[in-house]
Amino acid sequence: MGAIGQKGILLQSKLPNIGTTIFTVMSKMAQDYKAINLSQGFPDFDCPDRLKELVTKHLNDGKNQYPPMAGIPALRQQIAEKVKAYYHYDADPETEVTVTSGATEALFDAIQAVVSRDDEVIVFDPAYDSYEPAIQLAGGRTIHIPLSLPDYSIDWDRVKQSITARTRLIIINTPHNPCGSILTKADLDNLAAVIRDQDILVLSDEVYEHMVYDGLKHESVLAHEELKTKSFAVFSFGKTYHATGWKLAYCVANKELSTEFKKIHQFVTFTTSSFVQYAIADFMAECPQHSLELPAFYQQKRDTFCRLIADSRFRFSPSKGTYFQLVDYSEISQQSDVDFANYLTREKGVAAIPLTPFYQQAPATNILRFCFCKDDSTLERAAEILCKL
Repeated sequence: MGAIGQKGILLQSKLPNIGTTIFTVMSKMAQDYKAINLSQGFPDFDCPDRLKELVTKHLNDGKNQYPPMAGIPALRQQIAEKVKAYYHYDADPETEVTVTSGATEALFDAIQAVVSRDDEVIVFDPAYDSYEPAIQLAGGRTIHIPLSLPDYSIDWDRVKQSITARTRLIIINTPHNPCGSILTKADLDNLAAVIRDQDILVLSDEVYEHMVYDGLKHESVLAHEELKTKSFAVFSFGKTYHATGWKLAYCVANKELSTEFKKIHQFVTFTTSSFVQYAIADFMAECPQHSLELPAFYQQKRDTFCRLIADSRFRFSPSKGTYFQLVDYSEISQQSDVDFANYLTREKGVAAIPLTPFYQQAPATNILRFCFCKDDSTLERAAEILCKL
């Protein structure tokens, strides 16, 4: 434990090895050097006009006091209807749906709800960087399993070999941030087989559910006959509605799991801004086509970015999901990914995310992640720079 403090007060850090997240670091560097920010995953275009109108309406209608702890009933009902339509899961909006202040809160709540001291939690590297700190704070131990290159797939034999009597939770992420890979129905079948007849739960991070390309399908744990009763499924309104700053998300899980989840949620944020909840509930009812149109919308952006950098010295395969594109820069530099990302930002004016911060033990690769949820003009300006490297 690291000691911090002053004037004779000794504090023991609960996260002594954790610094500032790489997303904050690279976005600040992009701002400092006036670089094009293709690092942190937020759009540089706005959310739908009708959604903004609804937010303004409910703000001015006085929806400004505490909403119910689990979320307003109208929004939980819309969520239940959505997961029924998309995943054939009959969620009870009263007992199985919880609205949270962003997906990171939902992930944290789920981990705190079920992980106890010395429990083991399996994650797949490169893993989203909020998982392990939450596990540590719960007293658990993180078991890192690297995804298999070059397609960032899961080695299910290795997962099976990693299961012990202390394994309590497996965290999956599909579509995957930062890799852009997706899990298939066969992957979920393998996961179900691994945990069958065992006291192991699943936390499924599905915030990019609507960003799956080339005719492929998002496979949710809610649609899986075995996994749906053993899983927390986390989704993001911020990602879906191009409004990441609103920090609004939700978790769907069976009644027993949701009961424990809400015990944590009520003492983390308790609830989430009321007028935005009312606005999203109305928008979901009025504009269900928005989610249906997202795959084509973001595939066009992926294809545009890939076309624009096709003549560069970066090597890549188009992302299967999310709004991130991995590129191999081996033909340009042999610097570490952190050093090369810093160089790109400071010297060339384009910010990216390195992958090694998401690993316990990083492989010897030269990979960066670019975010393509940007206006086409932004992508064009960035690509012009990248093609000159």
